This record gives sequence, structure tokens and C-alpha cells, in this order.
Amino acid sequence: MSLTKIPLSLPGKSKLKKKTINVLAGDIGGTKTNLALFKADVNGIEQVTESSFQSSKFSSFEDMLKEFLAAHDNIKLDRICLGVAGPVFQGKVELTNLSWYIDASALAKLAKTKSVTLINDLEATAFGLAGLSENDIIMIHPGAAEQGGNLAILAPGTGLGEGGLYWDGKSYFPFPTEGGHSDYSPRTEFDLELYSFLQKRYEVVSWEKVIAGPGIRDIYDFLCEVKKRPRQEWLMRAFENQDPSAVISESGLAESDPTCSEAMQNYVRYLARESSNLVLKLKATGGLFLGGGIPPKITSLLQQNVFYDNFLDCDRMQDLIRKVPVAILLNDKTALIGAGYYGSYGITK
Repeated sequence: MSLTKIPLSLPGKSKLKKKTINVLAGDIGGTKTNLALFKADVNGIEQVTESSFQSSKFSSFEDMLKEFLAAHDNIKLDRICLGVAGPVFQGKVELTNLSWYIDASALAKLAKTKSVTLINDLEATAFGLAGLSENDIIMIHPGAAEQGGNLAILAPGTGLGEGGLYWDGKSYFPFPTEGGHSDYSPRTEFDLELYSFLQKRYEVVSWEKVIAGPGIRDIYDFLCEVKKRPRQEWLMRAFENQDPSAVISESGLAESDPTCSEAMQNYVRYLARESSNLVLKLKATGGLFLGGGIPPKITSLLQQNVFYDNFLDCDRMQDLIRKVPVAILLNDKTALIGAGYYGSYGITK
């Protein structure tokens, strides 16, 4: 099975028959929210328009939706499907890294549509595989996938998303987890020192605190404050006007600052360790996808030995891990595409 041609469970496609529907899809994150309109029928889906918003500029998603609908008041919505960064319960969610509460029934009234579905953003990312091409994926380790083996997705961005897909004999079914909030597990003396440093900042040190975007800045601060690595004045000035984690990442990639380079080498090491953990917990012998906002920006680092060597370093399960294909999802709209696909074809009512 090719990782670019995964048969996903989308049972609602055949039920559309000759009908064409308008679907509003969304990928709602702590930093950015993308919304898009899709037209779908039994032959396929087409994106009509797309808008991107800075999430923090809105007090609620309802306010954002009102602005979007006002700009597209000529289109009658048949369905809404939103991928959200948080656990969904009975059509409701409190976003993990954003002070928004979203209720599907309230959105249905606002948008004057009967069908509003909330799914976890990692579910949306998984369904987005249906709309990707070979150019949207970089295979960094081909492995030897088990036919019908589970698949895993690890997606660091503002937060850390983790999810999987299981095979029922005909199709793959995406499912979310909240594994990013499980405890960070230090192994070396360096790791223990980092743990102590982060515990003073956050009390509970989860994997999200280490390999989500803000973790890059924290690793850098640890190197400077505890390990006494030098801070460059030009870097501190850049922090004032730009996201520090992005500055550190870019400087590390360019090798323009040794402390940033060291921070990114350690970041990649930790990303590899948690990737291996996720594969083992899900027994994801079908493959691992690295998605979210960060992996596409650091592909050159992920293709180096530091990632794969640490990915394999997993006690007695090297033979299992070695067989797992590892790929990077380059398309940063994968979750948005997935919300469009699920809203169009995943719903059977």
C-alpha cells in the first residue's frame, strides 16, 4: 500500500448520488484558523474559496464565523465540518490552546444549517490524506509496511496532536488521542536537567511542553540558563518582533548560531523519541506521518541521522520500528482538506 493512496472510510459519498452540496470546512488552531468552502458531489470535491484568520483576534469562533458568512452571504450552506484542536464530546469542545468553547448546535442556528460536525484536528488531518498527492508527502524512511497495519500521525504546532488510523478489512478509520498531554519521559542526565527546568515553569511536563512550537524556545532557554550556552544580541533583538521559536528554528537550520543549532538537534531528538513512543503504543506497522506546522519547515533536519537513530532507539522493539515507513506531510492545509472530505463524504445522514 502506498502512503499516498490510503483507502479511507468515507461512506457518505455514494449517498450523494446526483446531489451537489456546499460544505464549510475549518481547521481551528490556537494560532491560526483556516476556513474554506467546498462543493461536493459523487464525482469529487472542489474548493471554492478559502480564508485565514489569526485566532487570537476573535473572542469566539462565532464572531469569526459571522465575519466569514457575511463575506459569502450568496452561498447557502448544507453542512459545516470543523477540525478542532481539543477533545470533542457530544458536539462540544473547549479548545486546548485557545479560550474558545464551541457548540455544534449553536453554530447550526447561526449558520442556518442542520448539519454541523466537530472532529478532532488529528482526525481531520487523517481524512485529509484522501486529498493529497505525491507532491504533498516526503518519504524519509521507506520501511516495509505491514498490509493493513495501523497508521500513526504526530503533528506538532502550537500544540501537539497525536492520532491514528485502524484497518477494518476494507478501509482505514481515523481516531484521535490526547497523547500529546502524556508525561515527558527523560532518559539521559541532560533530559533530567531539562525536565527539572520545565517543571519549574509548568509543574506538569508533558510531551507537548517539549515538542510543540513553544518547546523550541524552552529548550533554547534551558541551554542558555542551565548549560550556559551563549546568547547572541542579534537573536534577542529578533525575538522582540518575531516568534522566538521560529527564529531559533530558522537560525538552527541555517547554522547561523550554535546555540540555536544545538536546540534544534535536541528538539529533533525528542520528536523522534515521542514518534517512536506513538508507533509502539498504536503498533503502527503501516506507517508514521509527521504533520502539523513544524515538520514541513525542518525537513532537512528530519532527514538527518539524529531523527532516525533516535526513532530506532526503543529498547527491544527495533525490528518492529525499523519496518515502519516514515513520511512528512508537506501540505499545511491537510486538516482543512480533511474537514472538507469528512463533511462531504464521511457523514451518512
